[in-house]
Order: sequence, then C-alpha cells, then structure tokens
Amino acid sequence: MNIRILLVDDHTILRQGLSRFLQAQAGYEVVGEANDGCEAVKLEKQLHPDVIIMDINMPNLNGIDATRQIFSTDHSRVKVIGLSMHTGKRWVVEMFRAGASGYLSKDCDFDELLDAISFVTAGRIYLSPQIITESPDIEQLINPS
Repeated sequence: MNIRILLVDDHTILRQGLSRFLQAQAGYEVVGEANDGCEAVKLEKQLHPDVIIMDINMPNLNGIDATRQIFSTDHSRVKVIGLSMHTGKRWVVEMFRAGASGYLSKDCDFDELLDAISFVTAGRIYLSPQIITESPDIEQLINPS
C-alpha cells in the first residue's frame, strides 16, 4: 500500500520536482498539490493523505496556521512534515505545537526527506540533524517527556 502524500508549497517548481521524485519511488503516491495553506486545509479533507509536506511561509495562510487548522477541526491521523528555509527555533517549535511530526530544512537532500516520511509514518518524530546542530536544546522544547 502506497504512502499518500499532499505537497504544499507556493513555489510551483519545488512542488513539481518533489512530486516527480516521490512518484518515482516505490511505495509513494502524490495525491495532490496546494500552493497555500487554505488550499492545503481543503485538500486534506478531500484527499485524506497519510503525509503532508508543508512549507511554512506561504501567502493567504501560512504552514503553521494551516497545520493548526488541520488538527483543530479534525483529529486527523495525517502526519505533517514542515519543509522550510526557516530553521530557527521559533519556527520549528511553533510548527510542532501546531501538530507537526517532522521538520526539515529546504537544504536537505531527497534521502533525508524519505527518512523523515518513514519516521513519521512509523509514529516517530523527525527533526533534521541540521536543526539539532543549530539549536541543541530544541528536542526538549518539541518533545518534553
């Protein structure tokens, strides 16, 4: 059974590149693409993806607020992975507080994205090593157990 993915980013070329890469991998299916948070919230309800790859900074509704809406209106089983050029502690912590299960820098490679998808679909949290290096205390902020 394929992992159903919704891609959300306001840059068309990035969405198309990610879509082509993921579709070429066995076990992955891109079920939709959105160019802003409003469209993401709507498509999540219609398409019921397993994973949403969510940009943070987008027009109309940003990725943090879109993630918050997805989880506030529906106790969805979807896993959200933030994918952003913003790797500062504030952005990462807010995305996890909104309900995300993972966070990657847009500087990551495709293999790291596949790792993140595997982690979150297995019920684990994924945080890019780059972000941990920049903010060593961040793991305690997002997962205070």
